[in-house]
Amino acid sequence: MTTFSNDLVCTRFSTPLGDMYAAASNQGLVGLWFHDQKHLPAQLAPDLPHPLWRMEDDHPVLTKARDQVREFLAGERRDFDLPLDISAGTPFQRSVWQALLHIPVGKTTTYGALARQLGKTQAMRAVGAAVGRNPLSLAVPCHRVLGQDGSLTGYAGGLTRKTALLTLEGALAGGVHGVPKN
Repeated sequence: MTTFSNDLVCTRFSTPLGDMYAAASNQGLVGLWFHDQKHLPAQLAPDLPHPLWRMEDDHPVLTKARDQVREFLAGERRDFDLPLDISAGTPFQRSVWQALLHIPVGKTTTYGALARQLGKTQAMRAVGAAVGRNPLSLAVPCHRVLGQDGSLTGYAGGLTRKTALLTLEGALAGGVHGVPKN
């Protein structure tokens, strides 16, 4: 279970793929979510009149995150250079999220390969659940993980966004209806 402190600061901003929230602690960026994705923290629930976290649009980490997301989605940036705070996850989740950071731009892996890399060959579903709970969309590239057969599965931000991200990175041949590159 991913748990977040109530004393974080956040901002909401627009991107070509939809509005996003970014949240930060004193240690770094804690979260980066599409406003309508699965597993959005309760502090940002859409039925709340406003986020429970304090809005701070000028926070240095949040400003940097917003700029880097926009540069990434414009094709002007390949990697994120942000201090990340992944302390909200369990030790297992943190190990999966750390492994995601090593998937290069334009490349993909599978849930099974990720489980094997972590020495957890029997834990493909647990790895998949941890990938799905990644609180740092884009910065921790969970969109680069595919089903065993190369299918586009399991992205909390939606498969349309996953397709757009992989196409932007050059990991899909032929766009939306393409086959993942080897």
